[in-house]
Amino acid sequence: ARRRAGRCGAARSMKLCLGCGSSFTAGDWSCPGCGFTPIRNGKCLVLLAENQPAPAGYDASFFPEIAKLEDRSFWFRSRTRLIVWAMRKYFPAARTFLEVGCGTGCVLAGMAAAFPGLALHASEPFSEGLWFAQQRVPGATFLQLDARNIPFRDEFDVIGAFDVLEHIEDDLHVLAQMHQAVAPGGGVLLTVPQHEFLWSRQDDEAGHVRRYKAADLRDKLTRTGFRVRRMTSFVSSLLPAMLLSRVFKARKGAEFDALDELRIGAVLNG
Repeated sequence: ARRRAGRCGAARSMKLCLGCGSSFTAGDWSCPGCGFTPIRNGKCLVLLAENQPAPAGYDASFFPEIAKLEDRSFWFRSRTRLIVWAMRKYFPAARTFLEVGCGTGCVLAGMAAAFPGLALHASEPFSEGLWFAQQRVPGATFLQLDARNIPFRDEFDVIGAFDVLEHIEDDLHVLAQMHQAVAPGGGVLLTVPQHEFLWSRQDDEAGHVRRYKAADLRDKLTRTGFRVRRMTSFVSSLLPAMLLSRVFKARKGAEFDALDELRIGAVLNG
């Protein structure tokens, strides 16, 4: 989805102070108004507002196991190829990219390989995920922040959020935050789980708040100021198999493994 152009032409990128909320253009993060300066955790800048509650909706203990599974999983690899394709097709002139909720850096690594000249920024509220992402793409800029409070205005050509929105209650607010942070003429790339009838314990354990209808996502994007360029499904040929698998698991009542769908054999994965 692309941000609608502003009435006054190109806008100036701004930082938003996490202490007093004022905007400024200084090169560093020290607010000229109140003096608030974010701390650093190693190479990661911590852009979390004081007393901001930790985000619900995801279990950070999954990160080590997911990091082991992503690189060889057909699903993650296919999704990354589609994201790279969409970036090339719809934002070929992009110079800056922010991934919101980068997890362990799987997509970020694909973007780094495909677009060596792209300035990559990656954010994640959980330091556990950022550690893995920094190992994969050490040249990126890493930010520890919550998608509900993105302290930028008109900053990035493209913002990506890949299987993130479904974890957040107020997804409309997060889309508005992305619209604020993306530069006029830029846009967002999103992936979300589809089809409410697929809801299962898998979604509960993954910390999902919802599965999306296409019309619902389109409406929320439009309401927050975006113009949808393309919306489509992917991995659709596996939908019947996925539905049968979830129904079978629910009836079987066996001990549940939240990552079971990613632990498939080499032949099936191929």
